[in-house]
Amino acid sequence: MARSTLCDHTNVPALLRLRLCVLLSLLLVPATASADITAFLGATPSPVNRGLIGTAAGFGLVIVGAEAEITRWPAVTTSGTAGLTTWSANGLLQTPRSLSPVQVYVTAGAGLYRESKGMTTRMSTALNTGGGLKVKVAGPIRLRLDYRMFRLQGSPQTALMHRVYGGAALSF
Repeated sequence: MARSTLCDHTNVPALLRLRLCVLLSLLLVPATASADITAFLGATPSPVNRGLIGTAAGFGLVIVGAEAEITRWPAVTTSGTAGLTTWSANGLLQTPRSLSPVQVYVTAGAGLYRESKGMTTRMSTALNTGGGLKVKVAGPIRLRLDYRMFRLQGSPQTALMHRVYGGAALSF
């Protein structure tokens, strides 16, 4: 059976193939990349309603992104609730920024947690899933609203944590 000349790459000069590969590579690179830093305050209803504080830094390539974050829940001595710190690395799927001033995202990630109560400290892994909104306010400033569900591994005081926060993000 004879080979088709369309599929026969030996007929195309090497320099032309190189130019085509470079052109295709440039066309496949996302047109926009972005990054942001978020400072946030929030609350969790379990095991007792308490505040939290945290920060996140991330980047995005059109519809996919990644972020790293740290969150701190203080201990509540009146209820005996342990203090908790989480460190997470998360992947995001998000709507492109250029479509609307509101960017919707879903996220999943993994990391570590440290739980402290008195002289007792536990440390293990944590998984999280969630989603939220990034709303353009003015220039590079965005409002971020987020919900996460954390599944703490090992033997934590509370294995399932829900977190809701609002924060200010600086986008660049």
